[in-house]
Amino acid sequence: MVDRTASDFRSYLELYERAPLLELGRLADAVRWKLHPENVVTYIIDRNINYTNVCVADCKFCAFYRRPKHPDGYLLSYEEIGRKIDELKSIGGVQILMQGGHNPYIPFEWYLDLLRYIKRHHPIHIHGFSPSEVDFFAGRFGMTIEAVIKELMAAGLDSIPGGGGEILVQSVRDQVARKKAGADRWLEVMEVAHHLGLRTSVTMMYGLGETLADRIEHLFRVREVQQRTSGFTAFICWPLQPENSELAHLPKTDAVTYLKTQAIARIVLEGVPNIQASWVTMGMKVGQVALRFGANDFGSLMMEENVVSAAGTTNRTTLHEMQRLIADAGYTPKRRRQDYTILEDAA
Repeated sequence: MVDRTASDFRSYLELYERAPLLELGRLADAVRWKLHPENVVTYIIDRNINYTNVCVADCKFCAFYRRPKHPDGYLLSYEEIGRKIDELKSIGGVQILMQGGHNPYIPFEWYLDLLRYIKRHHPIHIHGFSPSEVDFFAGRFGMTIEAVIKELMAAGLDSIPGGGGEILVQSVRDQVARKKAGADRWLEVMEVAHHLGLRTSVTMMYGLGETLADRIEHLFRVREVQQRTSGFTAFICWPLQPENSELAHLPKTDAVTYLKTQAIARIVLEGVPNIQASWVTMGMKVGQVALRFGANDFGSLMMEENVVSAAGTTNRTTLHEMQRLIADAGYTPKRRRQDYTILEDAA
């Protein structure tokens, strides 16, 4: 039964708007300890593989994509992707996060053959194809969402990332990502995936000119799907990185806004088990502080990242440094898989 009342919405919005930073942090931290009473912060070693940067979605916030025929456009070969996976596995990586642009020149069989190739020659957990990509495939190849996901699963897809969520309010998406899957469609892809047995993450990129009420609406919509499916494993939020994009005129939000946003997400989304700190966009120190504002996971070592770095944000770390940052914040670091099970033979 979905719990949605006007007074419920107003109470969360007022908390987000008016509560002092440390009070929000205290409330979020209490939810974190209720869900995760062990003194552990998890992380994963994976690699973002962006198989193509050619895209026709024309999202105003994206500095990564290139239009078709642009001289900087690319499509990685299977062999290049295989080499990237082997490099990742050599340092203990257990997953690839594979996403790309909406490239109209790639046939559907290419994606299926890629998944089969990876599973045959470079076996690893494939966390791939955001809901926006799944929606693009469905439209481009005249298929239903269910049919697309079933084909991808049969070829080797293991889980779906929460990319392309931005703000799940249609009026906001119409302003910044009009050609991409709408809010209802994005959530529909996730719900179908959950019913087919795939677990997914879910995200929110804020700072697009939306209101605080829009952000709460986003969280409520995620909560409603989770109440029906229990399919979201983790939530991650981060601010717009506007540099080099069409939204370069918008100001970057600050660390206080980030911490308050993550905290209210932890409070609203009690049914989503894990919250991931976004040190990739906010930096290591804020990432550590985020562990006291509801986060129980430090995200990925991220051997490779291309989308955020295209906007000029290039935070990097090493395995030793990540473990030290978690320990210095007062927690025991534990390496995990995509489903948040712990790798017992690893720190």
